[in-house]
Amino acid sequence: MTKQQATWSPYDFNGGTCVAIAGADYCVVAADTRMSTGYSILTRDYSKICKLAEKSVLASSGFQADVRALQKQLAAKHLIYQHQHNKQMSCPGMAQLLSNTLYYKRFFPYYAFNVLGGLDSDGKGCVFTYDAVGSYERVGYSSQGSGAKLIMPFLDNQLKSPSPLLLPAKDAVTPLSEIEAIDLVKTAFASATERDIYTGDKLEILILNKEGIHKEYMELRKD
Repeated sequence: MTKQQATWSPYDFNGGTCVAIAGADYCVVAADTRMSTGYSILTRDYSKICKLAEKSVLASSGFQADVRALQKQLAAKHLIYQHQHNKQMSCPGMAQLLSNTLYYKRFFPYYAFNVLGGLDSDGKGCVFTYDAVGSYERVGYSSQGSGAKLIMPFLDNQLKSPSPLLLPAKDAVTPLSEIEAIDLVKTAFASATERDIYTGDKLEILILNKEGIHKEYMELRKD
């Protein structure tokens, strides 16, 4: 008779998909609102997007308990920064802080896959994409989560990001207008929802531009 042993994991995977697109003077950050575990839906109305600063928004998929712990850590560090410098942290500064925070936990990582979007000090859109231990890159667009393997090829086909190996370096921002970028995100999620059981219910979209942050929603498949 084989000896059976109960296994326990400190992690869970709650699914969901995040997308960010940077433009010349805007940034679009979007995520679905479904939170699952295995074949069960825990809630259909859970926001995966967190406003970290005036011009920085974080979208995260993975294990949502770790995501919430990470958001609290970043909020505390940003508050200290504001008291010391009397100003909000810039989006590239927040990107470095997020990388350091993830790397600090590399031996027991936050099981969180992040996309940070916002506007830099010149008012230009910026997107930073991460792995679980803080390695990051500034890109024109990115996707993380359970539907990323479906959405990234679509974005690559539509936006054709320049190679980072080209010299002189080309600007990573996408040539689309703000309305075109929003429509592209909606199309990408409508497509991914058809094939990924962890993505669905509702799409939350945040648009950052010089006017501030604007939010809109779109219904997705419920099954």
